[in-house]
Amino acid sequence: MDQIADAKQVVRAHNKAFDAALLDGKAPEEVSRLSPDFFWRGMYPFYEKNGMDAVWKDFWAPLSHSFRRLQRREDIFFAGVNDVDDQTSTWTCSMGHLVGLFDEDWLGIPKTNRMAHLRYAEFMRVDRNQIVESAFFIDLLGLMHEAGAYPLPPMTGTYFVYPGPQTQDGILLATQDPQEGARTLDLINRMIADLNSINHLTDKKCSPDLLARTWHDDMVWYGPCGIGATYTIDRYQYQHQYPFRQHLADKTYNGHISRFAEGHYGGFFGWANLSNRNLGGFLGLPEAAKASEMRVVDVYRRDGDKLMENWVLIDLPHYLKQQGLDVLQRLKELRGA
Repeated sequence: MDQIADAKQVVRAHNKAFDAALLDGKAPEEVSRLSPDFFWRGMYPFYEKNGMDAVWKDFWAPLSHSFRRLQRREDIFFAGVNDVDDQTSTWTCSMGHLVGLFDEDWLGIPKTNRMAHLRYAEFMRVDRNQIVESAFFIDLLGLMHEAGAYPLPPMTGTYFVYPGPQTQDGILLATQDPQEGARTLDLINRMIADLNSINHLTDKKCSPDLLARTWHDDMVWYGPCGIGATYTIDRYQYQHQYPFRQHLADKTYNGHISRFAEGHYGGFFGWANLSNRNLGGFLGLPEAAKASEMRVVDVYRRDGDKLMENWVLIDLPHYLKQQGLDVLQRLKELRGA
């Protein structure tokens, strides 16, 4: 098999064993597909960790204790060679929700004693049939919102349990036509170049014609909780792009760690993708004296020659903490703990 098929097989086998352990709330016994120097990136308050023992102790064990019968509900899975390192590494992307019975408080977020959804996206790098590093993004604010403990002002978009692709074909187990993946990656790269070209313009808005070069008019943008989802280019601009541009300055694009595509799907993450300075008003924050980092995941579905759907996760709790707002501490204070 080729390197993409090999990477998929390694990650699928690992996830099958790992998810079975999660369902029983037990530490996974089968981790042979992880490299001895496995490196994990997590969102606030977890950050970087070395080795599965540390990841399990600090993240998965407390989560599986609070979320009984925890299971992965995957909507998208694809793999590809990395476009940002001269195609020397191979990555997979899995995206969906972790679902369980939220029966114990987690990170101070109050239990609901009901089914709860924790949105996730996970990127894994595979080398010599072992998983050597990963980035695991979750929508912590989304869980707080579902638990009735949302700590920020109202969103410009709408947040809900986001669906998978409209076409319901996001889990790519079979080999895909390489030409289709190349078309998807080229479209994503052109879209990035278009957006980066307007970062330093004095005009806080941009023409919808610029977006229409790469986006379908009926695009759906599934943004992180705190911003929310929008539908159509027009609403995307008014409910996300314009507030983002009007309230943030000194935007600097830092690049990505991984960016790849397969078939009609593609995505990337950075650590951090970009930095910017809050002019006041964004996410309800006052003006900031210095720039803050944004760690971002984007996953896309291409339809023809345009991008149709885009799922986005941002480590907004980390972004907020850099500006003096610890959402977990705020929640603790609001609960009188």
